[in-house]
Formats: sequence, structure tokens, C-alpha cells
Amino acid sequence: MDVALRDLALLVSIDSNGDNEISGQELRQARPEITRTIESALIFSNSSGNCNLAGKKWGISEHSDGVYSAARYAIRCPDGEPPEALKYDLLFGQDALHRGLVSLDYNGQTRLAVLGPDSRTLDLAGKDTPSYFSVFKTFVYEGVIHLLIGLDHILFLLVLIIPATLSTHKDLTHGVQSKALRGRLLELAGIVTAFTLAHSITLALAALDILSLPIAWVETVIALSIGLAALNVAWPVLGHKTWKLAFGFGLVHGFGFASVLGDLTSGVSGLAVALAGFNLGVELGQLALLVVGFPVLYYLGKNRLYQEGAVPLMLAGIGAISLFWVVQRAPLS
Repeated sequence: MDVALRDLALLVSIDSNGDNEISGQELRQARPEITRTIESALIFSNSSGNCNLAGKKWGISEHSDGVYSAARYAIRCPDGEPPEALKYDLLFGQDALHRGLVSLDYNGQTRLAVLGPDSRTLDLAGKDTPSYFSVFKTFVYEGVIHLLIGLDHILFLLVLIIPATLSTHKDLTHGVQSKALRGRLLELAGIVTAFTLAHSITLALAALDILSLPIAWVETVIALSIGLAALNVAWPVLGHKTWKLAFGFGLVHGFGFASVLGDLTSGVSGLAVALAGFNLGVELGQLALLVVGFPVLYYLGKNRLYQEGAVPLMLAGIGAISLFWVVQRAPLS
């Protein structure tokens, strides 16, 4: 059972001196509370009742996104039989995006499962070991949820599609009819395709452990990319080709999506299925946002007040949020 220290810090006072660094001594002092917190969130059971957790090893482990508290347990049920169900209830009240990734080894096969706020119980009986199709469906759902709840990716998509809703300065000055809907849809299609292609490439490279970057820097650059994209709408310092901007920053966002998959160690076959499902889910979530959001912005784009008032306010707000995230996420060392 591995839990990120940054997640545990939401539940347990680990950094006792408040210096934003966790020492070995602080971790050892917090161990009893960490252990109680984790064990209270894990309930194994079978037909005879709840099982007990017997601690075997305790320490730390390092994953791509930071340091984790690591523990190994033996599960002892009242009748001596294996557990048939797992109920997981950690951090859902503090982080709606938190997920428990479970690797199940049974009869020489390994499968992946995901536990979340709406699916906290997992059937561990051998006959119900998740199939590849079940894993695929699970990760499609998780991809959709991650995209729709992830405010940073939503804001980035918003900034990317705003240019496709705007008339040119000449249009506004001389009252020329705004760009036809067909032209705007083609522009939007190019932007979305570039972003999709770019983040799919790096998502696959990172998830398959071919290429990895420090997640703290990735999250910082993602935050910075939102601000730069917003700035580029008002002052195109990075050029007018929005699809190129989408592709460039999409490469970074792919590493961010990959971090959500975590370090899945169940083998390339299981990971490939999870990766395909998660990527499809991200695209479905992205499409849902565009289907809902673009028609509204396109309609508003005909209004001068939208272009001269609402858009600058949105860009300023998004830029401010981006800078806040950059400061918040920037590695301390």
C-alpha cells in the first residue's frame, strides 16, 4: 500500500516544523498516525466478516510524482480464507480527483482496477477478476472525469478556443461580417487535433516508461502554459498559429495526464489497455466541453461587448490563476 506524502499531508501533520520539507525524523514521528489513517481506510472482508491487517514492512518508496509512504500487509480473515471484497475510503473527502489504483494478481494473471468516490468497493473473488474490457471501461471513465474536473486543462482548452470565436480587429473596426462558422470550425478542428496528437504522444511515452520528466516541473510548466496561451491571445508573441501553440504545450500536458495513471506495474499488456482507455476518456471529456462551450462562445463572439469586455476579463483572470499555480507548484529546490 503506497500513498503519496503530499496526499497524506492533507490528513496527517507530517511537517511538524513547517519548513515545507519532510525529514526522516518527522516521518518516523508521524508513522503511528500515518499507519492508523491508512489502515482505517482499508476494509477487507469475506462471508465471515471483516479481516485484520498485519503489518509486515514499512518505509518509503519513490514514484514518478514524488515520495510515498509504503507498507506491506498480510490479510487475516476470521475463517482463514482469502478476503472477497475491499472497501477503500481514503482522501475522497479532501480530493475529488484522488483514486486508488489496485493491481490484482490471480492465477498467473494481473489486472488493474480503480477505486474512486463512486466506486469504493472492489470484488476480490477470483471469478470476478476484472477483464481487459472492464479495465478499459474503467480507465475511459477515469479519463473523462480527470478532464472534466481538472481546472487547469479546462482553462487551457478555453484559451485555445477563444481565438476561434473572435473576429479580427479589422472586422470590429469596419463592421465586416465575422468569419463564417465553417471557417471557425476548421480552425477549431486544427487546434484540437494538434493538442490531441501532442498529448497522446507524450502520454504514451511517459505511461510506458519510455520517457519521463519530474512531475513537479511538469505541473509548473502546465500552469505557465495556460498563462502564456492567455497572453498570446491578447499579444501574439508566440505567433498567430494557434494550432502550433496547442501542439507545443500539448506535449507537456501529456506528461501531466500520464502522472494520473501513476506507476502501474502490472505489465505492458495491462498498462496498454489502461492507457488506451484513459486517453480515449480524455478525448471524450474534451469533446464534451467543446460541444457545450464552443456554440455558446461562437454566439457571444458576434457581440462587441464580448470581444472588448468579456474576453479581456477572462484572459486576465486565467492569467492570474496561472501565475498563482506557477508559484504554488514551483519546486522549492
